Amino acid sequence: MAATPASSRLTLGIAVLASFVAFLDGSIVTVALPAIVRDLGGGISLQQWVVDGYLITLGALILVAGSLSDMFGRVRVLRAGLLGFGVTSLVIALAPSGAVLIAARLLQGVAGALLVPSSLALIMSTFTGPAQARAIGTWTGATTAAFVAGPLLGGLLTDLASWRWAFAINVLPIAVTLAMIAALGRAGYRDTTREGARVDLWSAALCAGGLGAAVFALIEQPHLGWGHPAIWGGALLGIGALAAFLVRQSRSADPMLPLSLFRARNFAWGNAATWLIYGALSLNGFIVGVYLQDGAGLSATAAGLASLPATVLLILGSSRVGAWGGRLGPRAFMTAGPLTMALGSFMLLAVSDDFDYWTQALPGLVVFGAGLTLTVAPLTSAILGAIETSRSGIASAVNNAVARIAGLVAVALLGTIVGGQLDLAGFHRATVVTGVLLVAGGLVSWVGIRNDAGVTAPR
Repeated sequence: MAATPASSRLTLGIAVLASFVAFLDGSIVTVALPAIVRDLGGGISLQQWVVDGYLITLGALILVAGSLSDMFGRVRVLRAGLLGFGVTSLVIALAPSGAVLIAARLLQGVAGALLVPSSLALIMSTFTGPAQARAIGTWTGATTAAFVAGPLLGGLLTDLASWRWAFAINVLPIAVTLAMIAALGRAGYRDTTREGARVDLWSAALCAGGLGAAVFALIEQPHLGWGHPAIWGGALLGIGALAAFLVRQSRSADPMLPLSLFRARNFAWGNAATWLIYGALSLNGFIVGVYLQDGAGLSATAAGLASLPATVLLILGSSRVGAWGGRLGPRAFMTAGPLTMALGSFMLLAVSDDFDYWTQALPGLVVFGAGLTLTVAPLTSAILGAIETSRSGIASAVNNAVARIAGLVAVALLGTIVGGQLDLAGFHRATVVTGVLLVAGGLVSWVGIRNDAGVTAPR
């Protein structure tokens, strides 16, 4: 049964809100980190673990979620993810210690992994042609705006109430999304499944264990040093587990990470660009949110407001850029966007001890936001447009896993980048690293992306 315009709009709303929750939670925490440390202790190490605990399970299990989406249907998996995310959000809001908070964040990442690939696959199965490009533009604009606007909402909640409300607030959009799913009904969407799809639990364990061990080594290395057995042992264990994961995927008849997808040129090069761009985006969000409070002395709300220009640009421009990218091709946008973001990041070197937001931070953040607006929708369209629609669930899962794992590694390396302390010198080093990553992302896009690559149906 063909979807009606009303049901298509409702489906798009469900996909946007479901992903909005996951993206919002991934960024809302950044400005709450100083307050969490003041309440629970733990220093920069706890701050890194609060961010990366969520990203470890999200990045590792989002691939499993793609298979689950293909097995059981997009909406069913979305509903389970929303319920799990709501419960874990409440546990985090009530956490009495750093250990409980980190454990709950790990579980929250499991629920978050169910949301993003299923919601984007729902769009790909509902819309076609130019309407699909516009829908992807709307989705990427809204979800990336959530990622960027999260610090503002987190700052307001932290200053006016408590950092705990930055997590409890998730219950509201979750309730709205569940009500929209109920209103849509089964006649309003094509909840397709893929015959023969299965879940590879061994691969999931290798991926999650490998990421966890490697991240432990990267986060704790500045404190213990590479000579400590826990650090070099964790690094070797992580590398070994991830290598075993890739070997298993190459030999599996139904892999969790289908390496054949990377035979599609735009999918392969697009994910390489994603790794660089989203690693830089996560690093930028962390250092701006934390330094503006701990270094520049702003309140959590003021630090969150720093992201507002980029949010406004995303809201106003992403859908239009998505349509332009659909007509003109993604290559120019995926090149110019990251290079513009890099310029904005380098402009943040103007931040000094005598801090002035309007002259030192705002210009760079505006330029950064303009580049982000040019990037996100064409990037998503290029990657998913290279794969046939029937495999959109796993394709979107792979791309989102790449993005989250890139952010995971970037934040884990923060202690090494800044020298163990996010002071002004550390902030400047991190902005340079961010800019370099973005320049590399733009160059990779220019070299690898093709406007006429077409769709590949890997076997």
